[in-house]
Amino acid sequence: MSATSTLRTGHIGLNVTDLDRSLAFYRDVLGFGVLAEGKEEGRRFVFFGEDGRPTLTLWEQAYDGYDAGRAGLHHLAVEADTVEQVREYETALRAHGVDFAYDGVVAHGEGAASGGIFFHDPDGTRLEIYAPSGAEEAPAPSGAVPTCGFF
Repeated sequence: MSATSTLRTGHIGLNVTDLDRSLAFYRDVLGFGVLAEGKEEGRRFVFFGEDGRPTLTLWEQAYDGYDAGRAGLHHLAVEADTVEQVREYETALRAHGVDFAYDGVVAHGEGAASGGIFFHDPDGTRLEIYAPSGAEEAPAPSGAVPTCGFF
């Protein structure tokens, strides 16, 4: 390991219970582009990404939904350019009947300019779409504690 080495997130892998349902959600509702699919029974997966680079992978390996009480992924956050784009996703997600943790766009904390929407995928995995600014007037449901804590 080099002292100048910097690690970056390559891609995120999520276990899902029903690949077809999750594929439709991430592709059709959130707009992730499909790079590759594995369709062999017992080894099903989908790689999402851009320009040949994977960003998110779904693995059909789970028997139960997300459990916030177990060690592992807390939530997955993705960044939009503007808070208006976040609101467009909110509209699409509401039309899809998605479960939200908070009502509408909320700030990341008291006085924060950044904020977003917090919701759950079909298996209950906690997700966030946020913008780095534009949420100055939005409520901070957890006060000074980070909203992304899903408290």
